[in-house]
Amino acid sequence: MQKRTLGRTGLSIAPLVFGGNVFGWTADEKTSFQLLDAFFAAGFNAVDTADVYSSWVPGNSGGESETIIGKWLKHSGRARDEAVIITKVGSELGPGKKGLSKQWILQAVEDSLRRLQTDYIDVYLSHWPDDKTPYDETLGAYEKLLQQGKVRHVGASNLNAGQLREALDVSAAKTLPRYDVLQPEYNLYDRASFDGPLRNLCIAEEIGVISYFGLARGFLSGKYRSHKDLEGSARGSGVGKYLDGRGMRILGALDEVAADSGNTQAEIALAWIMARKGVTAPIASATNLTQLESLAKSASITLSDKACQLLNEASE
Repeated sequence: MQKRTLGRTGLSIAPLVFGGNVFGWTADEKTSFQLLDAFFAAGFNAVDTADVYSSWVPGNSGGESETIIGKWLKHSGRARDEAVIITKVGSELGPGKKGLSKQWILQAVEDSLRRLQTDYIDVYLSHWPDDKTPYDETLGAYEKLLQQGKVRHVGASNLNAGQLREALDVSAAKTLPRYDVLQPEYNLYDRASFDGPLRNLCIAEEIGVISYFGLARGFLSGKYRSHKDLEGSARGSGVGKYLDGRGMRILGALDEVAADSGNTQAEIALAWIMARKGVTAPIASATNLTQLESLAKSASITLSDKACQLLNEASE
């Protein structure tokens, strides 16, 4: 499979990253192992998680996804350098366990390393902006982790263009590590926050981009077309906002391209992101092997100019 260079990191990843948010939530440990085995067997090599996954599940406290990935790494028999592990810090895990202070980052990374059963993290991301902590404190913490070899590369998630620009300026002015990877929300429906100044900045600064919610919480799979379709879905509460005129327009375009190509709507939606300038790879998750097989197909799709134009116009 053709790999893509992740910004200036020197890492090479396949054009699709597995979303580990489902591990310990809608995929139990056994299923998660099967999914990871199949994903890597298909030629993909990167998995995204966070210390907070999947704390939202009753009975969970966070760290469940990292724990499952760590157990899989140990039992899979794969060499550690065959897997690019991306995780994040900053979301709330309890009183005093939140944000991007140096003290918390240095504690949180040890917890993540223990759960992942590894001595280094390939890409460590600031999960959310933290307006209470200056960039130089956060980047100083990352500098220490990079020097210790516990983290190989650092980046951020959910920054806007102004925040990313400021972080880069602080890195340059104080000779600190810079964010070399960005993880924004991006898909056919949610385009506004990345398209424009943020995407232009990432291209200009050679920042690797791994986008999340590539299928808009499952909406772009085409299986949710009315509020009735959301009943009983674990993700139903997050999909309702897409059921408007624009959302239906996008689904209509996906239906047309899917019918012409013989691919599914989800495969087309992910292929569209992969074709976008400035994006290294989208993140997508699966909870069974059938879904995973479909996701894998997206990496081999080349959309025609006509299909891209149709999708772009419908989603503008």
